[in-house]
Amino acid sequence: MPSILFVVPHRSNRAPSQRFRFEQYIRIWQQAGYRCTMAPLISEHTDTIFYHPSSLFRKALLFANLLFIRLKHVIQSSAYDIVFIQREAFMTGTTFFEKQFKRSGAKIIYDFDDAIWHHDVSEANKKFALLKRPQKTAQIIAMSDLVIAGNYYLKQYALQYNQQVLIIPTTIDTNNYIKKAVPRTKSGICIGWSGSVTTIKHFILAVPVLERLKKHCGHNIYFKVIGDDTYLNEALEIQGIKWNEATEIDDLSEIDIGIMPLPNDEWSKGKCGLKGLQYMALEIPTVMAAVGVNTEIIVEGVNGYLAEDENMWFEKILALINQPQLRQKMGKAARQTVIEKYSIHSQQQNYLNCTTQILSS
Repeated sequence: MPSILFVVPHRSNRAPSQRFRFEQYIRIWQQAGYRCTMAPLISEHTDTIFYHPSSLFRKALLFANLLFIRLKHVIQSSAYDIVFIQREAFMTGTTFFEKQFKRSGAKIIYDFDDAIWHHDVSEANKKFALLKRPQKTAQIIAMSDLVIAGNYYLKQYALQYNQQVLIIPTTIDTNNYIKKAVPRTKSGICIGWSGSVTTIKHFILAVPVLERLKKHCGHNIYFKVIGDDTYLNEALEIQGIKWNEATEIDDLSEIDIGIMPLPNDEWSKGKCGLKGLQYMALEIPTVMAAVGVNTEIIVEGVNGYLAEDENMWFEKILALINQPQLRQKMGKAARQTVIEKYSIHSQQQNYLNCTTQILSS
């Protein structure tokens, strides 16, 4: 029985980069006869320390513990045919662990879905930024037997260091992502955003546009922020809510218009459009920043809108507010796009093929 060890930062169902890239395919690998084992680094308990401001001493103890955990995974890896590394084996600049996994004799598959060769450190860990070494991404790519990139921009970077690069986009389980009729928290049309504590800065980019829309439309609209329950905007009457796996689809289903603002920078060019794809899968008409892979996902005016400046954001959201039939038509086209190109069904054979081929090479 072929076997895969998934070397990942987080436990199952914790991180979007894991959930929407490979975790939802584990069942498919298992059905195909693979033995699959998750090797997470950060537990539910240590999560609360790692992503929140803590004393330097407490963080140092945590890092020491994480080193021992990853060493145990290295010892285990010799019993596996494939080691699948998502983003990095350890969160500092070292490639020590990747080198040890390579020496185990297992084939190395490396998966990444962000431009992680650029700096992007969470607020809670900015004091540790000097320990990061973004250029290590190139070294991991070079030592891998196969690289899976989330989009064309990432593939072009990877091809500088390894010719065995495959694009598999971030995908949605469209059998699960079906919009529900849910109770409204307020009356009016809901404009919503979903993200996390680390990406709330992207939502804030849209605040000036939302303020204009609020002034123009009054109580005919309201706003919803999912993923950061510390976010508060009294002028827009927003109190963010915490992301909850159990209520994720219910929470998203309240949204009538989804937004995905991003800065036009090198980091954003590596993003894989997950927020937009989540809205689209639920038939929620979506306005996305005209950056990176978003321009490949969206067919302008057909399955969504792209926006480049404040006026474009305002005009396109307003068009959706004023035209319920347009929202319905665009939402249906959006879901069809996800089913055809960005669903589990559309990509499962690509995952199975890549593991089959790497074992026969």
